[in-house]
Amino acid sequence: MRPALTLPDARLLIEGRWVDGESRRSALDKYRLQPCTSIHLPSREQVRAAVAHADAAFRASTLTPHERGAILDRAATLLDERRDDLVRALQLEVGFPAADGLNELRRCVQTFRLSAEEARNFCGEMVPIEGAPNQAGRLGFTLRVPLGVVCAITPFNAPLNTVAHKVAPALAAGNAVVLKPSSHTPTAACIMAEALLGAGLPAGLMSVIHGGAEVAGWLLDESRVRFYAFTGSTEVGADIQRRAGLRRTQMELGSIAFTIVADDADLERALPKIVSAGYRKAGQVCTSIQLLLVQRGVFDRVRQRLTEMVRALPFGDPLDAKTVVGPVISEAEARRIEQWVDEAIARGAERLAGGPRQGAVVPPTLMTGVDAGMAVGCQEIFGPVMSLVPYDTLDEAIARVNATPFGLATGLFTNRLDEALRAARRLEVGGVHINETSSSRVDVMPYGGSKDSGFGREGPHHAVREMSEERMITMLA
Repeated sequence: MRPALTLPDARLLIEGRWVDGESRRSALDKYRLQPCTSIHLPSREQVRAAVAHADAAFRASTLTPHERGAILDRAATLLDERRDDLVRALQLEVGFPAADGLNELRRCVQTFRLSAEEARNFCGEMVPIEGAPNQAGRLGFTLRVPLGVVCAITPFNAPLNTVAHKVAPALAAGNAVVLKPSSHTPTAACIMAEALLGAGLPAGLMSVIHGGAEVAGWLLDESRVRFYAFTGSTEVGADIQRRAGLRRTQMELGSIAFTIVADDADLERALPKIVSAGYRKAGQVCTSIQLLLVQRGVFDRVRQRLTEMVRALPFGDPLDAKTVVGPVISEAEARRIEQWVDEAIARGAERLAGGPRQGAVVPPTLMTGVDAGMAVGCQEIFGPVMSLVPYDTLDEAIARVNATPFGLATGLFTNRLDEALRAARRLEVGGVHINETSSSRVDVMPYGGSKDSGFGREGPHHAVREMSEERMITMLA
């Protein structure tokens, strides 16, 4: 094992200055389980000051849409220039192999550039008032205006691009942002903030506050915050929604992601995509395939081939160039995942690939014989574990997906257009991907869920509208 590696301290960004916190805690290298950086935790007064300065900076800002777009474009370039620092931070703090880290960076840069375009196109629309009775001579149009302070509370599993999907559209719309990244993964957020400051963002429009549930609670107490953008568990999201009251929110919450393989699917095309969607980022993506529904006519072929493919996946140290599946976010989570797998096996499930946990590393695991009463079949596992479930008819598969309280995304591999469209209309999810997996996401698309998976949409074009409002203007000549 390589010696301990370290990253710079993760300090607080308040009013454009990096400052020390009231106390500190360590974030761990997820593979070596040793401290790799020190996180500065704020006092209650520092949180209050960050929000107050953000609100003041928003009210004082004179940035035009063109200027906001130019800042975001310059920040995208600066982020790309920091690729080595960012990839190393993602390898240590998240456990990403280099390929996952580079993909995260590429998508982040694209999200910033898309947001820059949205900034330049930020406007309202004409309203045909003269089409109503007795309104001759009146002109009507809307202005799209920012909300004020946006608070972004972000997760560990995509600490660069998920953060970008909240920060960049909020700034594109003219808001100020107070960002609280995950305490597991603080460094990428700090580098993003450095890039924005280096790109010319005025002091105060971007703040970074570290911490856990207590700090999130302090941010929820701040009445100056007008919008909360959250990605995380359904339970935490429900609490945030309750405390936010009449203030706006966008929630991307829990999920049990399914992908369906029909008996006419092109397996040569489908199976490599399925393996990637089940195991990249160690299965710690809200849309990672947890349950693969396979029509009975091809079940044995899929089972045999996937078993071979999953057993062949290299796993372990994310600094090893061969590694495909690195550690999960903590040893405690690895133990939980291992326990769920063991409990399923004790109740009759079969492990086709996988093996004993190694620290925070869970070997890529493939199972069958899983039912909806097992934790692996009815709760979000958030790890590199995929289970094969046979089905007979498409209606049966749709019913299985819709039976969960979640509804983020579903994939469907089939060449029957009529069945694909029928599934698209009936699946109770935010996204249906035909001949792609549940984890198919392009950053330009509207992304979000239904039911207990949340509401609101990410994707710069859509998020800018979530984080702003229309103001009606009329004029009588």
